[in-house]
Amino acid sequence: MHIADIYSRRRPTFSFEFFPPKSAEASEALFQTIEELEALKPDFVSVTYGAGGSTREMTHDLVVRIKGKTSLDPIPHLTCVCHSEADVAAILERYAAAGVSNILALGGDPPRNLEGYDRAKDAFQHAADLVRFIRRFNERGEHPDKRGFGIGVAGFPEGHPATPNRVQEMDHLKAKVDEGADYICTQLFFDNHDFLDFRDRCALAGIHVPIVAGIMPITSASGMRRMADLAAGARYPAKLLRVIQAAGDDEEKVQQAGVSYAIEQCRELISEGVDGIHYYTLNKSRATRDIYAGLAANPA
Repeated sequence: MHIADIYSRRRPTFSFEFFPPKSAEASEALFQTIEELEALKPDFVSVTYGAGGSTREMTHDLVVRIKGKTSLDPIPHLTCVCHSEADVAAILERYAAAGVSNILALGGDPPRNLEGYDRAKDAFQHAADLVRFIRRFNERGEHPDKRGFGIGVAGFPEGHPATPNRVQEMDHLKAKVDEGADYICTQLFFDNHDFLDFRDRCALAGIHVPIVAGIMPITSASGMRRMADLAAGARYPAKLLRVIQAAGDDEEKVQQAGVSYAIEQCRELISEGVDGIHYYTLNKSRATRDIYAGLAANPA
């Protein structure tokens, strides 16, 4: 379903993110997770794309499998790095033929094994360039939906790590929307003030597409430390650190504390009229199912 139709149908939406498995065993484990989460009837799910297109085929295969074997509506990520226009056109043609309705267009990172990679070789220097190309692909009329692909882009409530100038950062986001983005999905955050301020600044900049809040519950202390390295700039408020610290070395208590914190985040976001909540599942279902159950037991 085109993302415009999804957001005209209801808000807030609820959606999940998965990443492509690297082995047959991991693939089957992921599909067990997907089956468990399918029962929650999310509005859509997204599938990540490795740095420099390193998971290009795995992303495609997972998206097509989800599309063909579940009731879920998959949105593949697509990045700029290490791609020519011909590469991206071929990817879009395959997804259009498979009936995929939407694409999440991202800047992306170079693969770690290509140290010193020269981005000047890439056809798309910025996500706005990729959005423009997808829009032009849509205008060719090769997608089963006459509107073509719905297009999503990323937003950064805590600030884009490569753009310390927050005014310029908003200009870059506005450029992506002006090129044709239909919605914004944010990087994970743990302080709702950051998201609500980001949403207000979007409105002031003339950005009026749906903004989806990215939520990732803390499920282990070690995972929280790893995420601090991976999500550059991720800020852990003292309120969250306090409850995780109180759980000590008991991993079950840490997960319960992380889920409880995420539930409260989601309740507040819903009460503030958020357009959607996107859960970063890390290919596991328990924490997401627990959040759903908590919200159902005591809605905002």
